[in-house]
Amino acid sequence: MKLILNKHSEYKKNKQVILKKRSNLEILESNFEVVDAEIPPINVGEFLIRAHYLSVDPYMRGRIDEEKSYAEKVEIGEVMVGTVVGMVVESSHDKFLVGDFVEARTGWQLYGICNGSGIRKLKNDGVPLTANLGTVGMPGVTAWIGLNVHAQPIKGETVVVSAASGAVGSVVGQLSKLKGCRVIGIAGGHKKCDYVVNELGFDACLNYKDKDFQKNLRDTCNEGVDVYFDNVGGIILDSILNYMNPFSRIVLCGQISGYSDPSALTVHNFRSFLINRIQLKGFICSDHMDLWRLALSELGDLVKSGQLKYKESIAIGLESAPKALIGLMEGKNFGKQLVKLI
Repeated sequence: MKLILNKHSEYKKNKQVILKKRSNLEILESNFEVVDAEIPPINVGEFLIRAHYLSVDPYMRGRIDEEKSYAEKVEIGEVMVGTVVGMVVESSHDKFLVGDFVEARTGWQLYGICNGSGIRKLKNDGVPLTANLGTVGMPGVTAWIGLNVHAQPIKGETVVVSAASGAVGSVVGQLSKLKGCRVIGIAGGHKKCDYVVNELGFDACLNYKDKDFQKNLRDTCNEGVDVYFDNVGGIILDSILNYMNPFSRIVLCGQISGYSDPSALTVHNFRSFLINRIQLKGFICSDHMDLWRLALSELGDLVKSGQLKYKESIAIGLESAPKALIGLMEGKNFGKQLVKLI
């Protein structure tokens, strides 16, 4: 095994964001704390990465409250969970060498030690580095799996997707258009809706903040909805249920409207599931790890060919990560939310 080893003295001390206290309601910057930490020496078979960008995602909200989720919570005093892209700066691993760029789940910190398990080595193949945290990363794979495995839309069907300008929703809509579907987005604000239609190619996009939203939804969906890709839950889901076609499908990907207020997820129009024999399927992208390589390959090709577009919101500095997560929960981001660390 070839050992490539740099000295820690070349680096500054590590900086981390740890979970200071939990919150089952709205999250505040005071739920987190920025701390300095030593970088421990690496062992044989390990390598040290310097993070360049941190991904901020809705699933993080579920990691800091007391409610049961599909993954372990972040413990008080632990580094906040998260995925980064960065460069290997020290290595005693024969497959990850100094200078390699990787995607890794090292959390909210500048440096992280890895042993190679679950690490994706990034190719210098024309995919922008940040896209590996969005369209050609977990959010893109989530969209790909939710659409191809669970929704299975066919040419000519109508697909509605909420959070349409976000990292997942924007990919869902564009992939649906490539399949020949009529695609309707739902987003917060006219600027986001204009982007979804004019840049991403959706057939229509409705602003849920508009006082005429319910009328606009009725007018746009008057011929029925075959697939609803749900990222938000709550009143949007309840409203869409009025227009679902018989034997239609709802893919439940996220419930961001209820992360800080579970009562917001109440569904009144439940009878529609029976009347229209609607199939409702919740899913987690990590349940389909066997499909990730195929999904990433297809998504990467579409980005490089210009057929799949994306937008990013980038906060600067590790200290801005808590505020970026809070903004994401409030819909202040425009596209994929990232934090630039270098």
